[in-house]
Formats: sequence, C-alpha cells, structure tokens
Amino acid sequence: MKKHHKTIVISDVHLGASGSKTKQLVRFLKQNTCETLILNGDIIDGWQLQRSGKWKRKHTRFIKVVLKMMDKYKTRVIYVRGNHDDFLDQILPLRIGRLSICKDYIYESFGKRYYITHGDIFDSITTKLKFVAKLGDIGYNFLLWLNKRYNQYRAKRGLPYYSLSQKIKAKVKTAVSYIDDFEKELAHFAKIKQCDAVICGHIHQPAMKEIDGILYLNSGDWVESLTALTEDFNGNWELVHYIKDVDIHAEYAQEDEKDEELDEMNDFNVEELELVENLLHRKIS
Repeated sequence: MKKHHKTIVISDVHLGASGSKTKQLVRFLKQNTCETLILNGDIIDGWQLQRSGKWKRKHTRFIKVVLKMMDKYKTRVIYVRGNHDDFLDQILPLRIGRLSICKDYIYESFGKRYYITHGDIFDSITTKLKFVAKLGDIGYNFLLWLNKRYNQYRAKRGLPYYSLSQKIKAKVKTAVSYIDDFEKELAHFAKIKQCDAVICGHIHQPAMKEIDGILYLNSGDWVESLTALTEDFNGNWELVHYIKDVDIHAEYAQEDEKDEELDEMNDFNVEELELVENLLHRKIS
C-alpha cells in the first residue's frame, strides 16, 4: 500500500558507485510518495564516475521515478548538492519547474525552520584536504566491496547480516569523536541561522535527536543504512529504515537476480529523462 507524506528526505545514494542500493530505493519511492522530496547531497557520485564507476540501468530508473513523482504527484524536488556531486557547482543555483538545485536550503513547515545542508562544509577533511578525502573514499569503497562479499558468504550459510564498516565506525574512538563533533557543529550552525532544526547527511549515520535545543536529523544513506526521513501532515518526523537485517540477507543472496518489477515504467516521458541524462553527462565529463 502506498503511503503519502508531506516530505521525504534522502541522501547519499551514490549513483554510479557499485555499493549504491538503487533497486531498494526505487522500491521505497514507489511505495512512498510526497509533496516535497529533498535530495540532500551525494545523490550522484561524480568521484566514482570520474574514476572507475559505471552508470547502470538501475541508476537511470531512480531518475525516472523522481521525474514521474514530479509529473504524477506534482512533487516539488529540492536537490542540495554534496561533496560527491560537487560538479553541480557549475550550474548553481538552478530552478526548472518543480526542480531546484542549491548548496543549502531553509525549509519551513508548521511554523518551524529547518536548515538543510549535506554537511560536507563542516568536514575539514572534505573542504581543506580533498585529495585525502578521495583516498579515504577509495578505502571506503573497498570496505563496501569486502562487506558485500562477506555477507553473501554469511547469507549462504544462514548467518545473520554483519556490517563491517558500521562496526568499525562504532569501535574506533576517533570515528565516534568525529561524528559527535560533526553533529554538534551542525546544531550550532542551525541555531546561528535561527532555525529550529538541521537536516543533513554526509556521514552515513542516520539519527534523530535533540542537541542543545536543536532537532538534529540525519537521513543516513542508501549504501549501508538504507534509511530516509519522512514528515507527516501534522509536522511529525520519522526516521524510516527500509529493511531489517533479515531482509538484507535476502538482498545479498539474490543480488544478481533480475528484478522484473523495476521495468514497469512504460508510462514515463522519455524525452524528459534524456534531457536530464544529457545535462548530467556534460557536467560530469
């Protein structure tokens, strides 16, 4: 059954990277529609596409679904650029119909102000030492590859899902300290902006909590966490986890199987898609 929301926030999809769980995200968006869709950075992974990534059919399907939401449900789409899709800086700010692309955004709802940013500007490694960030990205993608192979092995033996990178982040003190500082910095900046809350992504760590009187919302990612933020028509927010660990098992075990459900997109305006793909191709290359 479809569920209609006032707002949906997703981030860190990393289209073009092998670890992107695009099929799962497409399924999620086919079951969850909204008035406003906020794409909060790192939707397209320009770093991976420039290096060794590939644009696959499943990535195009995500673009199709978003454009279909705009056409069928009159959804307003706000795309906040992140560090992996920083090639968008060349065209910012941009507004075409119901699509807006920007560096950050103030979202107002039910008398509250939400400061929306991907969060990379609060990451000193990303902003000041980009080459180090890209080296770290290579290591992270290797860890995701290892995690996938490891859990395919575990799934075949009936063992529960085990996220290597999440466990490492939870155990390494510097990583825990970095996340804590990141959250506090964002909450502080939202207060300076005279906002009631901050909505971000970037660190692949979904969260919903209060920090010094500011509501901190992190939408997580669609590489490991598979999470999104949703707002209902009473102004209440929820952190939605797409699948439970037992279902992640099935996803790994059936990773290479053809998903016929995702081909049911025949009622889509192909000309609009080609326009978007041409724009992305020019900017990435």
